[in-house]
Amino acid sequence: MLGAAVALTGCSQGTSGSGGSTSQPNNTPAATVSASTKAPAASANKTPIKIGLLASKTGALESYGKQTERGFQLGIEYATKGTKEIGGRPIEIIIEDTETKPDVAVQKATKLLEKDKVDLLVGSSSSGDTLAVLPLAEEYKKVMIVEPAVADSITGANWNKYIFRTARNSSQDAVAGAAAIAKKGVKIATFAPDSSFGRDGIAAFKVAALKLGATIISEQYADPKATDYTANIQKVLSAKPDYLFVVWAGANSPWKQFQDMKVQQQGIKISTGAPDIAALKTMNDLIGMEGFSVYYHTLPQNDINKWLVDEHKKRFNNEVPDLFTPGGMSAAIAAVEALKKTNGDSSSDKLIPAMEGMSFDTPKGKMTFRKEDHQALQPMYAVRLEKKDGFDYPIPVLIREMTADETVPPIQNKK
Repeated sequence: MLGAAVALTGCSQGTSGSGGSTSQPNNTPAATVSASTKAPAASANKTPIKIGLLASKTGALESYGKQTERGFQLGIEYATKGTKEIGGRPIEIIIEDTETKPDVAVQKATKLLEKDKVDLLVGSSSSGDTLAVLPLAEEYKKVMIVEPAVADSITGANWNKYIFRTARNSSQDAVAGAAAIAKKGVKIATFAPDSSFGRDGIAAFKVAALKLGATIISEQYADPKATDYTANIQKVLSAKPDYLFVVWAGANSPWKQFQDMKVQQQGIKISTGAPDIAALKTMNDLIGMEGFSVYYHTLPQNDINKWLVDEHKKRFNNEVPDLFTPGGMSAAIAAVEALKKTNGDSSSDKLIPAMEGMSFDTPKGKMTFRKEDHQALQPMYAVRLEKKDGFDYPIPVLIREMTADETVPPIQNKK
């Protein structure tokens, strides 16, 4: 029961978390979660391993932050077999809300590094937040595990040796997305937020789609905070593509407006990555769409995913893990496995060589941190959206699993 209490505490919304007061302006208190049970006296004096988790607890990506937190808490429990310690050192998780604002993310990361003296950083929900924090990992010489931010530049142009990523990147999405629709003679329009996430995603998709012989005839980048996309959608309609490929994240999704403006009725097929459950509920007009999925809880068939689904349902009112829950768990498993390799030594000098090339089992199957850029290579899923009784959203049904080898992204860093 303690494990349930720990997970719920880590994911509570609000500002009553303990142990996180800070002198930075506009900072909400952090949630500090001791991941260890009451230890025997013999290990009570062991120095805790402190992990700072940056997540969007507020803002447009609030649901993503919640999923990551839950997955991370469960992952620590799973990977330590319930002890929540490594080499006798208890694990302490300090959670900070980036508010989905890069400047706030920098403030919170600085607080974690300077005041809390964390051994590792994990996060964040937004690519913009994450890119702003990357230089701090290098400045303070602390390993950062990126989850769930996907911009290619995180393990590309803006990468440094302290950065590892369990999240997939935009190029992995692109390879999977292009494989679903791109071929010679096909005309494609794209739609994405005007952000590092959106532009990196489309840039990677274009490379993959052009290689397969398709033509990109329109690129639309919308204000990521907008709620009305009429002008962008009208330009797509005027271009008359065969497909509209969409990259999106956040609660202000364009799916309903695509339906209202009858995009599909005008002969344009929509393709995208299957999003989280909240966004799937706005996609009932897309029954039959073929695209790809990073994760849906029925897609992976392995013991870790079964444990995640069962435990998540037990602890969170029968809710299933969502799009980014397994990523949080994967980041936790990666951290624990690396620390096991170093016998609990959390210094970056020991962690980096232990993590480079490291393979570890996750709810999605085996992941491997590529030595060159520390990007986790991982499976993806080709899916079709289908209507099923008892669900108020279309279900991503597996067409086939795409192996880690099939979705290998290009190496884009300067190493």
